[in-house]
Amino acid sequence: MSVPSSSFAILLLTNDTAVQALVKQIFKDASVTIARDASAFQKELPKHRFDAVMMESQGGQEISALNDHLDLSRTLCIKGSKAVLKKTLKTIQLMNQPGSLQQNKTRDASLESYLEVKMGEFVKGMRNGSAKNLHPILISAVERPLITSALRETRGNQIQAAELLGLNRNTLRKKIVNLHIPLKQTKMRASHSA
Repeated sequence: MSVPSSSFAILLLTNDTAVQALVKQIFKDASVTIARDASAFQKELPKHRFDAVMMESQGGQEISALNDHLDLSRTLCIKGSKAVLKKTLKTIQLMNQPGSLQQNKTRDASLESYLEVKMGEFVKGMRNGSAKNLHPILISAVERPLITSALRETRGNQIQAAELLGLNRNTLRKKIVNLHIPLKQTKMRASHSA
């Protein structure tokens, strides 16, 4: 799915053909102006008004070179490596796909809305497969990552994790065993992310 071309005027400053193609695919050609770098396009800038500028960082090329020609209080500026630009564009593309949270009627990005959408997809898939006893399956599917996240956040401290979750420490311990949550990996991941 593409973003309507009349919505945005975008200046893309990169020589990466993959990034250029992705921008064209998402935003359509009519709304996108492409140049290798800011210096190659500066003479044309006063004639255009851009809603967004995406710039590949290349050896000292600065967005400040465009300051005289852009209203930075009204222009989205994204500057980064080719990888950063690609990741940003893929995120925009995902956000505009049918069925994404952004396409949801309520446009509510709360945890409850997210879970409702995801669990709805899961339940529909399970119903089509004639599954039964979804409640315990879903509870363990939610409970396991919740406990793992709490343990990671508390660096494996079960007393603190139990307090964070609002559980008795013994109850947490039983759940860790029943859900087969590896404590050593949780502690190692917590120490690596700190």
